[in-house]
Amino acid sequence: MKPANEAADALTSEPFQASDVSLLSMSVLPRKALLAIAAVVEVALQVPQRPLAAKSLASRHGLPPRHLETVLQALVREGILRGIRGPRGGYELARAREHVSARDILRASGTAEAVVNGPASDLMVKVVMPALSAAEHEFAQALSRISLDHMALLAESANADEASEKRG
Repeated sequence: MKPANEAADALTSEPFQASDVSLLSMSVLPRKALLAIAAVVEVALQVPQRPLAAKSLASRHGLPPRHLETVLQALVREGILRGIRGPRGGYELARAREHVSARDILRASGTAEAVVNGPASDLMVKVVMPALSAAEHEFAQALSRISLDHMALLAESANADEASEKRG
């Protein structure tokens, strides 16, 4: 078994490639949620006053631009990102990195919504929902503790480590 530091380092290596992260297939978060978080982290890594174009973000994730655009617009509506129009337009953070959590991003992207009109069988209401309620609450609290600033610092560190390895 790998020591904790090696396991953490393996998950934060840059460039972030799907083949490097084996737990993506086991994530409890939908792909849309993971893409929303990755997009916001990439925007956070941009030089201030240099918006990141949706086309560039989509390209980095191998997606058509319109696929990511709906997520980006939702993040703008919720005040996580700011959309800049024009030839040098794109997206930039609307708030400081320290004031955005993974939970904020998921909620804004529409991937952390409560099931309002879901199944209402007796089994669902009396057994399944109560059984999972505590775990969902703990997961939401854990997501609230993961700041965008922390994720951006991990990415910056990984970028610096990789650049150093390439030079050395």
